[in-house]
Amino acid sequence: MSVTQLGMPQVRHGVGNIFETEPFPKYAERELKNEQLRANLGFATHKIRDKRAAVTGELPDWQDLRTAGSMIKQKVMANLDTYLEEFERNFTARGGHVHWARDAHEANEIALKLIQAEGVDEIIKIKSMATAESGLNEYLEENGINAIETDLAEEIVQLGDNDRPSHILVPAIHRNRTEIRDIFRKKIEGVDPNLSDDPAELAEASRFRLREKFLSTKVAVSGVNFGIAETGTMTIVESEGNGRMCLTLPETLITFMGIEKILPTVEDYEVFLQLLPRSSTGERMNPYTSTWTGVTPGDGPQNLHVILMDNGRTAALADEVGRQALHCIRCSACMNVCPVYERAGGHAYGSTYPGPIGAILSPQLGGIENEFNSTLPYASSLCGACYDACPVKINIPEVLVHLRGKDIDAKKAKKKQIPTEMDGLMFGAKKLFSSGKLMALAEKGLPMSKLVTGKDHKISKLPGLVGGWTDYRDIPEPPAQSFRNWYKKERPSETKRVAGERVDIDALIAQNKNKVAEAHAAAEVAATDKPAPKTEETK
Repeated sequence: MSVTQLGMPQVRHGVGNIFETEPFPKYAERELKNEQLRANLGFATHKIRDKRAAVTGELPDWQDLRTAGSMIKQKVMANLDTYLEEFERNFTARGGHVHWARDAHEANEIALKLIQAEGVDEIIKIKSMATAESGLNEYLEENGINAIETDLAEEIVQLGDNDRPSHILVPAIHRNRTEIRDIFRKKIEGVDPNLSDDPAELAEASRFRLREKFLSTKVAVSGVNFGIAETGTMTIVESEGNGRMCLTLPETLITFMGIEKILPTVEDYEVFLQLLPRSSTGERMNPYTSTWTGVTPGDGPQNLHVILMDNGRTAALADEVGRQALHCIRCSACMNVCPVYERAGGHAYGSTYPGPIGAILSPQLGGIENEFNSTLPYASSLCGACYDACPVKINIPEVLVHLRGKDIDAKKAKKKQIPTEMDGLMFGAKKLFSSGKLMALAEKGLPMSKLVTGKDHKISKLPGLVGGWTDYRDIPEPPAQSFRNWYKKERPSETKRVAGERVDIDALIAQNKNKVAEAHAAAEVAATDKPAPKTEETK
């Protein structure tokens, strides 16, 4: 019998709102001039992260919870196919319908057919990152269906002229309450023309508009925070109650769910109910935690659908380093501590997913080869604050560096080009740092730096690629001599270690055993002018 080799399936990247529309540096430079935006972002992000620090500091096992969340997510990624099939069996057994979508286009088409089957031209929505990613609202509008956002922040963005979300948790974080008042006065029919910018009045205006929609609309579309494989349950946590209305009042509920949102068991969900609210809103628990499992006659939606959307997630899963991005639980903690996001804002990232998580997720969903997405992994100072804040320990700096490497490789593979200036710098650095003799020779030239530092003792202008550094900061004058050369002068009699000779670590530890105690004793003497106590070595 002959055998036909089919080969590996082709990696399929996603489509939709997961692409940067221009290079990040160009967009960010423009946004940095928006002082109102920076003030809004600075106020909101600092307030949220201060609240988060307070409630996470209450838990003695917070780091253990982070570890548990990370391990659960790793287990899910290693067995994703199994858990998805288990979820489908249990969801279907309880009266639900499962639809599989390879990308955002297919997900939107499925949703449109389901909505059209109900004969309606208007639906209500609870906030959903997956539908924002797929561009569902715009797609439905093109096909004569009006999608009404019921989350207050999403409503503000939707009513704004050509506006887009700029934050995962607070989509309208770039707006202040005066701007929101002006939007409501202009866009909400029948609103009080004297509406003030008091938050309570703004919320009441939104509530009055949406109440009728909740009670009269037959179809709702939602996202999902987690799907539980062992029971076929879906879950949403929220703060306003609009989600609870969308999930219970309409006759038909259509849920968009990224395939990475699966949890194995209800016990696993308990871990994330502690991690998510503390990391996102700085609350011990969310005001509304909704779970629904199948169809119950006479209670809640009778037509229950879930669209399981890939849209580049399996492409990310294939990357052993980059797949960490799929652990994300959409809490936004990384954004609230990121100095780049705080100054550039979410719109600079182009994608539905802004901030540090967007910088590693969007290039993987859409492909690092995309012209502008390739700039996102560089939208970071690599300070590591995002890693420390992440409730599931996604090592975002590690993935950023990894994706930068993939970007360089992709550009080299795209066209055979002559070596660039960066290639020359990296090659020179490799040779220099791998040779002690070359390093010593280079260090002897340190005194020559005075020729370029001048009277100010700093380097303010460098040519070429490295000039990008001195465009924004000065480089202090290098020392007159290197540590290596200083050491040779100060310790000329030291025995030189032969290359490749192993160091006796145990002997080194024994030799320096009491050095710390002596240093502490000397410090105390300096502070109190008392004789230093003798250690074993000094007796």
